[in-house]
Parts: sequence; structure tokens; C-alpha cells
Amino acid sequence: MLRDKVTAPDQIERVAGQYRREKKRVGFTNGCFDILHAGHVMYLEKAAAFGDILIVGLNSDASVKRIKGPRRPVVPENERALVLSALYFVDHIVLFDEPDPGELIRKIRPDVLVKGADWDEDRIVGGEFVKQHGGDVQRISFEYRISTSQIIERIRKTNHAG
Repeated sequence: MLRDKVTAPDQIERVAGQYRREKKRVGFTNGCFDILHAGHVMYLEKAAAFGDILIVGLNSDASVKRIKGPRRPVVPENERALVLSALYFVDHIVLFDEPDPGELIRKIRPDVLVKGADWDEDRIVGGEFVKQHGGDVQRISFEYRISTSQIIERIRKTNHAG
């Protein structure tokens, strides 16, 4: 079942530890993933290729509001998690309330931390922690130059034009 991929924050440390005991390479990335689009899908597929398991940290609704503003997210957290669950290369989704995934990264201790190439490596939250524990940080170039904010703006312009 799709919902089985959504893992409680208090369970993710145990789950990640089990994968490590099985000698599986655990990857981690995070984001809001509001209005999932082709850019998100290609990014997540590339992120999954760096390991055996991909855990996605998903910003909760409260976290997204703090980061993106009061009109976001457009899609509620439970629906965003369900859509991410449908991607075969995503193994676990874990919601987090904090503005950044630092605490979650410390719980998971991923072998590889993945972010977009728009992030300088020295600014990637958790990057130093992952490297100190023998992991590595990978940055992915975006295949599609699109964002949820651009999609929302396009919708707004279309609605005002008609």
C-alpha cells in the first residue's frame, strides 16, 4: 500500500538502522514537493540512483508556510505524501515540522545526502554531519527549469487573463 511508505518521525531512525544492518546504502533528500511536477520526478529519480533506499523528508504544512508564505502549501501534507508514495523509486517519506531537516538527518544518518545543484555544498544542511559519518553529499542539476512557484504564477496569470 502507498501509505505504508509514510514513516513516522519516531520510527525512521530504527528503519534506517535496519537498512544499514542489511548493508543497504541509504539516501536522503528533502523538500516541500507542493504540486509535484516533472522537475521533482526527475530529481527524485536521480537521487534514488545514489543508493539502495531513498528516504524523502517532506516539509509539513506548517513548515512550508514558514518557508514559502501563508498561501502555501497548495496541496496538504497528507496528499503530498501520498503522491510521493506513488513513485516507485521513493522508499520512505517522513514528515518534519522544522524549517530544515537537520534533526531528521541526524536520526537517519544517511550514506548519501542529495540536494539540487542550486545549493552550494557548504550551505547544505546536514552535509558536514553526513561527511563526518563517512557519507557523501551529491548535488543534482535540474533537468527541467520549472518550479511550483512558476506553475502557481502561470495559473494566476491565466485566471486573471480570462
